[in-house]
Amino acid sequence: MREYKRILVVARMIQSCRKAIQYGVSLARKYEAELYVVHSIHNPFGIKGWGLGTRALALEYEKSIQDARRKLANLVETERTHGLSIKELVREGEPTTEVLKTIKEEKIDLLVMLAHEEGHVEHFLFGRSNDELVRKMPCSIMLVKKEPGESAEDNEDDQ
Repeated sequence: MREYKRILVVARMIQSCRKAIQYGVSLARKYEAELYVVHSIHNPFGIKGWGLGTRALALEYEKSIQDARRKLANLVETERTHGLSIKELVREGEPTTEVLKTIKEEKIDLLVMLAHEEGHVEHFLFGRSNDELVRKMPCSIMLVKKEPGESAEDNEDDQ
């Protein structure tokens, strides 16, 4: 079996990715690997240069970035108190592109992410589906299934 030295957990919907992070933490401890958690903020409107008419959207977008950083930090803080080093990455851009770029830059051996079906709203907010990411994956991947009956509401304390 291959040993993993660098593990990346994809945290798309921060409030529902706790289980994927738990798997990443467990594997990082087992293999004494470095653990990274990435969350990509996607601008579904594709606004590059914020003009006067879009100032409110620009402020909301900046707020979503700060919220993502705070929520991600809260999720991994418990593991840090137990001595595990976790590198948090919040990237701006199309999620598939940002995850693939992170894998290359950080020389990731294993990707861990939720294996759920994406609905229309999630597809709009995050861009392309997990299927595209899996097809382009240059490293091993672990897809974490949700348990029957498990939902985002089960993890509301993350918000």
